[in-house]
Amino acid sequence: MKLSLSSVQIGSILALGAAFLFSTKAIFIKQAYALSPLVDGTVLMALRMLSALPFFLAIAWFNRRHNQGLKGTDWGLLVLAGLVGYYFSSWLDFAGLMYISASLERIILFLYPTLTVIASSFIYKLKLSLKSILAIALSYGGTVIVMLQEQSNVSHEGDFWIGVSLVFASAVSFASYLLMTPKLIAKFGSWNFTGLALSIACIGTLIHYVISTPAPIQLLTQLPSSVLWYGIALGLGVTVLPTILVAQSIARIGASQTAMIASLGPILTIILATLFLGESMNTIQWFGCSLNIIGVMIITLSKKKLGH
Repeated sequence: MKLSLSSVQIGSILALGAAFLFSTKAIFIKQAYALSPLVDGTVLMALRMLSALPFFLAIAWFNRRHNQGLKGTDWGLLVLAGLVGYYFSSWLDFAGLMYISASLERIILFLYPTLTVIASSFIYKLKLSLKSILAIALSYGGTVIVMLQEQSNVSHEGDFWIGVSLVFASAVSFASYLLMTPKLIAKFGSWNFTGLALSIACIGTLIHYVISTPAPIQLLTQLPSSVLWYGIALGLGVTVLPTILVAQSIARIGASQTAMIASLGPILTIILATLFLGESMNTIQWFGCSLNIIGVMIITLSKKKLGH
C-alpha cells in the first residue's frame, strides 16, 4: 500500500519542523555560553552568520534575475531591513540570553505579532478592535506573570531586567523588519529578498565582530570545538533550514495556518529547556505562558481584518 501525503499535510509537517528548529535556538545559545568564558553574544552571532552566509548568498545568486529595474531607495530599504531584522534583532536576543532563561526569552519574543499590529494601527491610522485590544492585554499580561515569577528567583535583579529589556528590544526590532518586508518582497521576490536581506545581516554581523574583537581570528582558534559546532548548528539548523521550511509551508498551507503551527514554538522551547538546561516553570508561569500564546494567536489570525 503506497502512502501519499496531501499538500496540506506536507505543509503542516514542514511548519512543525520549522517551529521545532526555531525552538532549539535558545537551547544551543545557552549551552554554548556555559562552555567557555570567551563566548558572548557577538562571538556566537559571528559563528552563526559565518555558517549561514554561503547558503544565503547562493539563494540570492540564483534569484538575481529579480534585481532588474530596482531603484536606489529600494536597495537602501533592503539593506536597512536586513540589518534591523536579522543582525540587530538577533544580536539583542543573543545578548539578552546571557541574563534570562531560555523559556522567558521565547515568550517575550513571541510578542512580535502584537507589536506589528500596534505599530500598524499608528502608521496607517487604523482603529484597533476590542477583540485585538483584549488579545494584546492577554499576551502582555501573561508575559508579565512569567517575568515576575522568574524575577523573584534571580540573585541579580539588575541583570535580569537588562536581559528582559534586550530581548523585548529584539522583538521590537524584528517587528519593525516585518513592517518593511511586504513592499520589499513584492519588488525583489520572496526568495531573492530572503537571500539578499539575510546575506546583508550576515555581513553586518561579521563586520561587528571584527570591529569589536581585538584579535577576531585568534579568538576563534581558542574556542572549544563544541562551541564551533553550536555556531554551525545555529547557522544551518536554526537559520537556513527553518527559513526554507517556513517558505515552503506558507506556499502549501498559507501564512495563517503556518502561524498557528508556529504557536507551538514557546511550548517546545520550554520543554527543551526543561530537558537540556534544567529549567522549570511553575503552574503560575504555565498559566501566564498560555495567556501569552492565546493572545498572540488571536492577533495573528485577526491581522487580515486590519488590512495585513
